[in-house]
Amino acid sequence: MSLYRIILVDDEEEVRKGIIRKIDWENLGFQVVGDAENGEDALEKIEQLEPDVVMTDIRMPYMDGLTLCSRIRQKYPSIKILIFSGFDDFEYAQTAIKLNVTEYILKPVNVEELTEILNRVRDNLDEEIEQRRNVSLLRESYRSSLPILRELYLNDLVRGGADTSMLEQKLQEYEVDILGARKWLAVVIDVELEEAEHGWGAGPAVDGPDSQTPLRQEKELIPISVRKLFEDNLKDYCRFTIFNSTAGITMILAVDDSNSQTGLIDLLGDICKETKRILEVSVTIGIGHNCTVLEQIGRSYQSAVDALGYKAIVGTGKPIYINDVEPVSRGKLQLESKDESELVAAIKFGPRENIETVVQTLTGRMGDAKVHVRQQQVYMMGMINCMTRLMQQYDLNLGEMFGSEDNYMELITSVQRRDDFAAWLVQVACRMHEAMNQERDNTTKKVILDAKQYIQDHYQDPDLSVEMMCRQIHMSPAYFSTLFKKETGQTYIAYLTEVRLDHAVELLNTTEDKTYVIAQKVGYQEQNYFSYVFKKQFGVSPTKYRSASRG
Repeated sequence: MSLYRIILVDDEEEVRKGIIRKIDWENLGFQVVGDAENGEDALEKIEQLEPDVVMTDIRMPYMDGLTLCSRIRQKYPSIKILIFSGFDDFEYAQTAIKLNVTEYILKPVNVEELTEILNRVRDNLDEEIEQRRNVSLLRESYRSSLPILRELYLNDLVRGGADTSMLEQKLQEYEVDILGARKWLAVVIDVELEEAEHGWGAGPAVDGPDSQTPLRQEKELIPISVRKLFEDNLKDYCRFTIFNSTAGITMILAVDDSNSQTGLIDLLGDICKETKRILEVSVTIGIGHNCTVLEQIGRSYQSAVDALGYKAIVGTGKPIYINDVEPVSRGKLQLESKDESELVAAIKFGPRENIETVVQTLTGRMGDAKVHVRQQQVYMMGMINCMTRLMQQYDLNLGEMFGSEDNYMELITSVQRRDDFAAWLVQVACRMHEAMNQERDNTTKKVILDAKQYIQDHYQDPDLSVEMMCRQIHMSPAYFSTLFKKETGQTYIAYLTEVRLDHAVELLNTTEDKTYVIAQKVGYQEQNYFSYVFKKQFGVSPTKYRSASRG
């Protein structure tokens, strides 16, 4: 196993060097990757060196150990912290406990005691890693998470967001027994909770008009009771899976040789009546088109949701089969939300080969579907509309992207052959991909330029932090820090320090201001800390620098 990385923080160099020299770090499983003489210095080194453990003194100038611990806990919660102090102070220990400090050590540091503590810290780190890698624990965690994972996957499946290439494997893994059927139906159950709250329908009163059954008093249990009732009534008739989706209680029903679609619909009607009788609550069931390929269950689900939309017309408390309320289309050519998502993802992330594959898949359906030319044109317009929305989102020039200022219908009539349309679509998509990449690069450069300008405008503020700046540029501090270092080669703190010191040098050369005044003008509240940072950068104090520069 690789060595754990540790940083030592103490304002006395002799103490730091002494501890580093006396301990056999490698034999204990550690590597000292750096040391710092105060909290400010330590924070910058922690960002650069990413230690597993920070060992710090409490009493230090500029930023004490407890403040450093608090900052570490906010930004790096997994880092282990060891505090050593010459002050046997109960309040310090209390604060250290609140900050979840791993160990509290009193000075002078004893080699044997510190060795024992480091052994404990290493064992603790080893145990944490072992637990995360422990197969049996992971398997147990997976088993306990299985119901949640199953619900998430089934939701993705009906909404068209699941990877259908692994459909069979996933359903077996999640113990969903619906494979191998002749066809499948998606069903969405809508529980009339509002009706339950306002009188609970026309169910008979058991103990008088003011009686309240336990279920009436626990309304949140109603959907659970409805779900259980459906499970109990369907389990001997067909194979199915039931789960909660955004549309309501949802089921995928398998139609096998041993049952029939008509029988299922009749049974669902009976369950509606039984729900009303037993639970005194009304439920309406939307039943979608059947599908002979399970990968297309998303279309059945959407049509089940559509069927529920007819409640106001056909009434509630019964099954509504989509075929009964909408005409059946035998040659349907429709751009689904999943198709749009795949096209958008291909354009955004590329590469060209992926764009070509997605476009060929979508345009290939035009040859398979036996539909009127007008329906093909609507389908083509759907793809163009999808791309137009993306162009507007990224503020791309439509004429440049399409290669023409013509309107949609002129574009479609100019590329009537499917192969020509596919080739044109790939060409436009690739232009968009290149333009979006360029826009992304430009946006990154602009963010960094804006950040640099913000630092130039606010370097005098002693509270200027990466969090404060990120609120202005609407970006997360973690992502910004990574981006800033990648673009500039410096950490945010290092760049801010450089800007402040450059202005300090200018003031030293052009004014007679005292050092403490210059410190405040460039964002340092403490003159001593300013002098420390200045000397660290230039090798001399501000006063000596001014004297040397003026001869």
